[in-house]
Amino acid sequence: MRMQASAFAPASVGNIGVGFDILGHSIAGPGDRVSVRRIEHRDVRIAAIRNAAIELPFEAEKNTAGAALIALRDALVLDYGFEIEIDKGIAFGSGMGGSAASCVAALVAANALLDKPLDAHALYPFALVGEAVASGGRHGDNVGPMLLGGMVLATAERLTPIPVPSAWHCVVVHPEFVLETRRARAALTGHYALPEFVAQSANLAQFLAGCFLGDNSLISAGLKDVLVEPRRAALIPGFAAVKQAALDHHAFGASISGAGPSVFAWFESAATAHAASVDMQAAFATVELHSEAFVSPVAGPAAEVLA
Repeated sequence: MRMQASAFAPASVGNIGVGFDILGHSIAGPGDRVSVRRIEHRDVRIAAIRNAAIELPFEAEKNTAGAALIALRDALVLDYGFEIEIDKGIAFGSGMGGSAASCVAALVAANALLDKPLDAHALYPFALVGEAVASGGRHGDNVGPMLLGGMVLATAERLTPIPVPSAWHCVVVHPEFVLETRRARAALTGHYALPEFVAQSANLAQFLAGCFLGDNSLISAGLKDVLVEPRRAALIPGFAAVKQAALDHHAFGASISGAGPSVFAWFESAATAHAASVDMQAAFATVELHSEAFVSPVAGPAAEVLA
């Protein structure tokens, strides 16, 4: 019987512009590591949180990792509990799924300790519980791709992998600037015109068709967010210039990663993505924001057990 395991969950790009709360893809590089120990009592405890820039809750029910494991314990009627240690590797309020990564890594580690481990799809409902603690809503655009890897359509009930060519790469540029998810969601309140929904639906349809067909012209036609990006762009200093820098390098498209302030762009190759990342960072520098750039295949990795 295994008593302890550690797992790593990668960062992600939520929404991917046109798929608000339903589309996301994982990225290679940054992520959270969580160690979970099986304990005799049915408690779920947070024993340690390291490398967090802000104070995160140690009360399990208020912590994304703790809430996810409470949901797992209760649903499976386990007669034991879990002790959790979290090592943060994704900045708070970065728009790269930091809260989601903690709960997914915790679930993947805890799953390795079950007498009958579940598959990744079966862990999804518990990940939604954890995500809701941080964002206030059960949306899976971050936890879904972390669980399965790559690009995922995440609805309320299921996860559907979306194929993309292995050569396609993304850049995610994260400025040293915090934009809390709840503030970013508050910017979305207000009236939306019916033509906006029609345009967004057309863009989403072209984008998904482009992924399945490997057609970058369809991606370029569809990766244009007319609903969310216009309402959030003003919250991110230098956003327009950073986006334009990506487009100047022939990006398929660029937009806000998750709730921001990170900006992502898709490219035909890793070489083009690396070249674009330099100018995207330079654009943030013009508004005196230092930034970090990550280049990854669009079909990024899934969360995995480390030890």
